[in-house]
Amino acid sequence: MGFVRGEGRTQGSLFPVTLEELIPDDHVCRVIDAFVERLEMAELGFERAEAAETGRPGYDPRDLLKLYLYGYLQQIRSSRRLEGECRRNVELMWLLGRLTPDHKTIAEFRRMHREAVAEAGGELIQFARQVGLVRGEWVAIDGSKFRAVSSACSVREREAVKRYLEELESADAHEEVVIDPRTVASALEKLRQHPEAEARFMRTPNTRLRRITCKPRWMPSMRSSWPSRGTDQATDNRSLQPMAEAAQAAVGEPTMNVVADAGNSNGEQAEACEAKGIVPHVPANRAVNNQGDGTLFDRKEFSYQPESDTFRCPAGETLTRKQLSRKDRAVYYAGQPEVCGACALKSRCTVGAQRFVSRHLHEAALQRMQQRATPEVMRLRRSTVEHPFASLKYRIFGHPRFLLRGLNGARTEMSLAVMSSITTTKQKSDVPDLGTSLLSHCAQVS
Repeated sequence: MGFVRGEGRTQGSLFPVTLEELIPDDHVCRVIDAFVERLEMAELGFERAEAAETGRPGYDPRDLLKLYLYGYLQQIRSSRRLEGECRRNVELMWLLGRLTPDHKTIAEFRRMHREAVAEAGGELIQFARQVGLVRGEWVAIDGSKFRAVSSACSVREREAVKRYLEELESADAHEEVVIDPRTVASALEKLRQHPEAEARFMRTPNTRLRRITCKPRWMPSMRSSWPSRGTDQATDNRSLQPMAEAAQAAVGEPTMNVVADAGNSNGEQAEACEAKGIVPHVPANRAVNNQGDGTLFDRKEFSYQPESDTFRCPAGETLTRKQLSRKDRAVYYAGQPEVCGACALKSRCTVGAQRFVSRHLHEAALQRMQQRATPEVMRLRRSTVEHPFASLKYRIFGHPRFLLRGLNGARTEMSLAVMSSITTTKQKSDVPDLGTSLLSHCAQVS
């Protein structure tokens, strides 16, 4: 018995196969096409959304956006690789109508439309709300670290830069060069127009790399993430308010519940969220008392008296308000030295002359959001928001490193990745996914 044989390469066909026949009805290409075709590109800020009356025809921004969304789903983010895929990939031939843009055109589109790409993602969430997949009653917040495009060789520590500048100054001191003030002024103006934030680093087993922390916000009624934001901040404790407000603006709800882990604990921002109808459910992140040998009374042993703004110690004595530190965002209370010195419990309370206790400036807000962070709510957060980061890093990016430089470039890539991820996210059996809803909506419209 012989082998299974394919058709000959020169074999003709009486009924030629069309591209439409090669793409299944439920293929992701059809979802991407349906989503992009319903966008108002000019309103979102895409350049050349309307064809010019004169000159050489350009590419429709819809086609280039489709190309990027498909590419990110297939872990193809390089403009040169996307150019090659347009010439050989049957799915892209169907999606773009056999267009073959060059890599320069592809790369320029992504560079020029950073804000517009983010706006397009917002439209995806608005559609999900219209069809009932997103209610916006609960929003979960989390963050993850992604490697930036800069390599370890291009990163220099402060001391290395200082030594390098000293060497340059030493070399300049032995040169007699006439400096044009206009040239210097022009260079300074360029620097002002393109400021770069101070590089921040994260430790890895092998090197020190520039860190970009990205923070999708997940809505559990439909497991999608938008908005997302990139930041170069080292911690999450300044992210609660801006991210919650961005989520509120995206879903258009006057009130909502926000759940996050203890890394997002911030009493000041929690108060600001409550004033805007956002109810935070976040465990309070308390500082650890490292004084003494572990046998001293914990702060929990001291009860706050709101009527007199004082603390009562385990011995029943009063600690009065002594100092306000806006830098530490805390109020400090202390007992009287003579009272503490004569106290029988002093050996278990402090090693100093008097005991100090601090209270957060926004302690009431911290306690409220701590009480709301029940075990059930935190389980909801973990089951909703943590897994998608792994999907973004390894299913979309392939490896967690951006290609575009700068914080804005990283945000653009994250927006494209999140949009691609949303269109293919599968829901529970009783909830239709976004791709199915998009296809059925377009079928009804047509």
